[in-house]
Amino acid sequence: MGIFDGMMGNASEVDAKDVEKELTELLSSTERVEHAYKLIRDLMVFTNKRLVLVDKQGVTGKKTEYHSIPYKNITHFSIETAGTFDLEAELKIWISGASAPVQKTFNKQLNIYKVQSVLAEYVTG
Repeated sequence: MGIFDGMMGNASEVDAKDVEKELTELLSSTERVEHAYKLIRDLMVFTNKRLVLVDKQGVTGKKTEYHSIPYKNITHFSIETAGTFDLEAELKIWISGASAPVQKTFNKQLNIYKVQSVLAEYVTG
């Protein structure tokens, strides 16, 4: 991920095994990270059991919030692809009981269709 992408708040794919090592204490014994995307310091992690949003807070990023969303609680989602002059794509995820969607922005180089396909596999599977 380039520094410009980081400043723009765009996400890029990161190695799932590295993220799994980082989240060892958070994961159950039968859970594994299958896909992960980095957004500056934050992470969007797809495990075989749930979606985990990792929000690093503060100047040092030592304070961290882990938002766990069981796939069964995702009611629907949408993607908006990047256009010719638009440098970013968006993923919106609606969770039961919440009126506003969780929204993530991805850079144009990331295949938003792949992210949508990953989510669709877990939600409909």
